[in-house]
Amino acid sequence: MGKKDDKTNVMRVLDKAKINYSFRKYEQNASLTGGEIARLLGEEPEKVFKTLVTVSKSKEHYVFMLPVEKELDLKKAARAAGEKNIEMIAQKELLSLTGYVHGGCSPIGMKKQFKTFIDESARQFDTIMFSAGKVGYQVEIATADAERLIPLCFADLAKQ
Repeated sequence: MGKKDDKTNVMRVLDKAKINYSFRKYEQNASLTGGEIARLLGEEPEKVFKTLVTVSKSKEHYVFMLPVEKELDLKKAARAAGEKNIEMIAQKELLSLTGYVHGGCSPIGMKKQFKTFIDESARQFDTIMFSAGKVGYQVEIATADAERLIPLCFADLAKQ
C-alpha cells in the first residue's frame, strides 16, 4: 500500500467493509482514454470498467458500469432500469450529485447510493477494475465482492 494520503474514499469504504482489493496508480493525463489506461496498467480493457451517471425522464438517477472501450446503449439502459428514457447527466452536475469528478467517478462511496447496473460481461471475470474515486487511481476487487457491496444488477448495456 502507498502512503496514508494515497487512500481514497473508495479504499476507506472497502477497508471498513473488510473487502480485499489492490490499488493501482497511474500518471494523470486528461488525454488518456479508458482503453489506454487499461493497457498502461497491463490489464485487458474488457476487465476495466467505467462508471457513468444518468438521469431518467422520471428524474431518477442511475449508475451504469461498462468496459472502458464500450459505449452505453441508452435504450438498453432504460430497459434495464424499467424507464422509458435515460440520458447522461451534464458533466457539471457530477461533482455535486456524486462527490466525484469526471474521470474519477466510482460506484463506491457516492454521496447517495444509486441503483447500479453493470454490463453482464463482468460475470466472466473473477475480479474487475474501476476508478478508486480519484483521477489516476484504480481499484481491483472480486466481482462477487463488488456485487455484495454496491449491490449490482447485471444487464446487457453495451452498444453492439
